[in-house]
Amino acid sequence: MLKCVIAEDEALLRDELSRLLSAAWPALNIVAECDDGGTALEGIAEHQPDVAFLDIRMPGLTGVEAARQIAQMEVRDDELLPEIVFITAYDQYAVEAFEQGAVEYVLKPAERERLMVTVQRIKK
Repeated sequence: MLKCVIAEDEALLRDELSRLLSAAWPALNIVAECDDGGTALEGIAEHQPDVAFLDIRMPGLTGVEAARQIAQMEVRDDELLPEIVFITAYDQYAVEAFEQGAVEYVLKPAERERLMVTVQRIKK
């Protein structure tokens, strides 16, 4: 079972993303839901997820700053760094997000159909 960390500072949006992901990808195990970039890094270090959904604008570390630090993380044995998906209301960060190795960039509010496309890309 693949593991996932969600980082979104707005509780309602975090809950909605979790609900939509569970519906779009029932086999995905959401191992941590975080409200800032720092706790996202902690969750990623602890759980070694396969994918991380990061909001761009969060208190403390932004999603982009967190992605930079994720890229520098050491991984255990046969583990890989997580695929990064940015979930944001701001389209102007797309280039910077992809420069940080994002596999997807989803604009809020994330819709079920859009997340289905994202899920299919990640599965490939």
